[in-house]
Amino acid sequence: MVKKIMTKKLATKKPVVKKMATKSKKTSSAKSKTLLKPKPKSAKSKKPPVKASATKSKKLQGIPEQLRAAALKVLDERQADDIADFDMTGRSSIADYIIVASGRAARQIGAIAHYLREAFEKLGAKYVHIEGQGQGDWVLVDGGDIIVHLFKPEVRAYYKIEEIWQRKPAG
Repeated sequence: MVKKIMTKKLATKKPVVKKMATKSKKTSSAKSKTLLKPKPKSAKSKKPPVKASATKSKKLQGIPEQLRAAALKVLDERQADDIADFDMTGRSSIADYIIVASGRAARQIGAIAHYLREAFEKLGAKYVHIEGQGQGDWVLVDGGDIIVHLFKPEVRAYYKIEEIWQRKPAG
């Protein structure tokens, strides 16, 4: 491919066309073909193979753990107060994690619920259900493997729901 550049000559006021070669993979000259040859790979540039023991030592995160991490991140970013996190694996069949948090106003609690829904849906939670968003005193976000309770401080103090989940099962 050749680019044409227009320049003016001072004496004759007629445009003069100069041809300039551009770098292209499809050039026909032998000189440019030698410039475009790939460099041989050196033995030092190869990466060592990954050891199987290193990959097994990392704990793989499943969907419940990813949802929990996303929920805690949203609660932190949206300035929720008094966040309590409960691991319910093996203790309850309704969810793997339950999180209880407080918000300062109904509008903040509704916004947190909205952002939680978006975060859960990005991670693949199909049925995210929100209860109580209209009132804003107690909003429950059900992401399937995780349940998040969002309260106004006075409503949280009245119901004391985290005391239910802190109890150890009898047996």
